[in-house]
Amino acid sequence: MEMTDRINTYYPSMTKSEQKVAKCVLEHPDNLIYLSVTELADFAGTGETTVMRFCRKIGFKGYQDFKLMLAQGLPKQQAPSGRDGGDADDATLLYESMVNILQSSLGMLDRERLEEAINQIDAARHVQFFGVGSSAITALDAKNRFLRIGRRVEAIADSHIQSMMAVTMGEGDVAFGISVSGSTLDTNDMLMKAKQNGAKVIAMTNYAKSPIASIADIVLLTAGKESPLEGGSMGAKISQLFIIDLICKGLERRHADETKNMKELTARAVIDRIY
Repeated sequence: MEMTDRINTYYPSMTKSEQKVAKCVLEHPDNLIYLSVTELADFAGTGETTVMRFCRKIGFKGYQDFKLMLAQGLPKQQAPSGRDGGDADDATLLYESMVNILQSSLGMLDRERLEEAINQIDAARHVQFFGVGSSAITALDAKNRFLRIGRRVEAIADSHIQSMMAVTMGEGDVAFGISVSGSTLDTNDMLMKAKQNGAKVIAMTNYAKSPIASIADIVLLTAGKESPLEGGSMGAKISQLFIIDLICKGLERRHADETKNMKELTARAVIDRIY
């Protein structure tokens, strides 16, 4: 069933608040696939629970399931005029997209929040990165980056181990959550557990208004918003790694001599593994 038909079928049985959400979906489907559940709730003038009830009422398990179906029903975007989609044009378009994402990342950068994050990580007893899916890959990249400057941090992909790590964190520790949507249940659950035990929470997300932002003590915004059909896009990854590198640079600046020594030690540790 087409999304419009599906919504119209259930519309009479919806509450007034749910009908507000339905009207937003019917009138602005192209924009909604890039909104978090919190942003859609604000846009419709309702609460997050109303959005979730709306999604379930029209037959979806949750908001992300609804957005996926919505994205599948939208017409495919065409290349800009004058580009025929050939190899050269694809390369140029991708390059321009990456440059634009980095420019957006720089424009969105809150240097005060970044400095606060560096302070927390610098003083932390232990730093644990949390992320699932493509964000787990970013977490592992962050671990590699931090280890090279002598910082003992951890990033584990297994959700059971993540859960045990979260509940054993406490005061003096930093839980660093990574989620493009800000609505990843597993990641948000881990961060909440860590926070309840006294750990500071830093969140890196594309959405200032999202569930993860309400949990975090410090929010670092990234660019390169994804539709549900673009999960794990390189653009979002580049923006995340841009922030990670900025944090590492901040730590390097504060501990220049120690960082230089650690870079030499870690480089020598792996040099025998390279031909």
